[in-house]
Amino acid sequence: MRVRFLSLIAQVAVSAALAIAFVPVTSCSGHQGEHEHEEHDAEHEHEGHEDGEHEGEHEGHEHAPGTIIMEPEKAEAAGVKTATVQFSNFNDVIQASGKITAASCDETTIVATTAGIVTHAQHISEGMPIGRGTTLFYVASDKLQDGDQAKRTRIAYLAAKRDYDRAKPLLEDHLITDREFSSIKADYETARVAYEAVSSNTTARGVTVRASVGGYVSQCMVKDGDFVEMGAPLMTITKNQHLYLRAEVPMRYYSSLGKISSAKFRTQFSDAIIDLKQMNGRLMSSGKSAEVTTSYIPVTFQFDNNGTIVPGAYAEVFLITGVRNGVLSVPTSALTEEQGVYYVYCKMDEDSYRKQEVTLGATDGENTEILTGLKGGESVVVKGAINVKLAGASNAIPAHTHNH
Repeated sequence: MRVRFLSLIAQVAVSAALAIAFVPVTSCSGHQGEHEHEEHDAEHEHEGHEDGEHEGEHEGHEHAPGTIIMEPEKAEAAGVKTATVQFSNFNDVIQASGKITAASCDETTIVATTAGIVTHAQHISEGMPIGRGTTLFYVASDKLQDGDQAKRTRIAYLAAKRDYDRAKPLLEDHLITDREFSSIKADYETARVAYEAVSSNTTARGVTVRASVGGYVSQCMVKDGDFVEMGAPLMTITKNQHLYLRAEVPMRYYSSLGKISSAKFRTQFSDAIIDLKQMNGRLMSSGKSAEVTTSYIPVTFQFDNNGTIVPGAYAEVFLITGVRNGVLSVPTSALTEEQGVYYVYCKMDEDSYRKQEVTLGATDGENTEILTGLKGGESVVVKGAINVKLAGASNAIPAHTHNH
């Protein structure tokens, strides 16, 4: 009985000890978990607050989708320049194709002074400068069937001179009539002129042909060994001081030909637009009939050659027929093209640009009319537009990062 009692007391003591040991552990774990949860919530709230503030700050500096970012330093280095577009006067034009030719008043043809075989005195190429009096050719006839022209001319001259010398005393003695003496004298003078013309230019290589004017070789018509008759053209020399611009105008513009006042043109070897008003240009003629084979009407201008225009070059011609008021236009250099669609780039602020599609009207080569896409007053890139386009292709900003 006592043993049972002691065993019961021991069991109660163990249970009490286990209960005491369990309560503190459980209480401590619960308090720590709650504290950690509260700290985590506070930290999360703090982080959320900071993220929200940063995101709001970032959104305040974002650019609209499609904006092109180009820092001012890079834009200046790339040659980007802008201008404000406004409504102003604009030239009405007729676009045509054309060709630059040497002015006929500037060209001189060098001809053979005798018949014979041609030999070049020096290497000649088109465009090379030629001074007045320069020896160009020799024409020799000593190997021809009729013999040397210079020698035959000399023989004829000597014979005519002998007849003339004999006739003078006969006239004084009235042994011949005045009419007979006049005929003999005429034969002598003719032979003398021919001989002097040939003898002054005759060398061992033949009769010398010299340049009668200075200028540039426009065309050489003969080569060594060619046979030429007297008076045959050998070379054309141009002074290259004046040029012609000949435009081929479609017949549908015939009624507007009387309105043409001037022209601008662009050659095949340069993108520069040349204004005839700045080169002392003037309208020479406008054809009253079309070419038989082309159905185009020729319009010709003359202008001074400043040394930058090559005769024979083809050109794109803009014939000016009048002026319209209140037209919105941009320099042609402001335009870029993508698959037949044209764009300009409007400057939005210091470092951002917007790509704007536009519809084009007429153009005079330097400026192009804008029908839709702009309203006037916009700041448009007029130089370096291609660099802005390339910048747009490279950064295509999804969002601005502020890494300036």
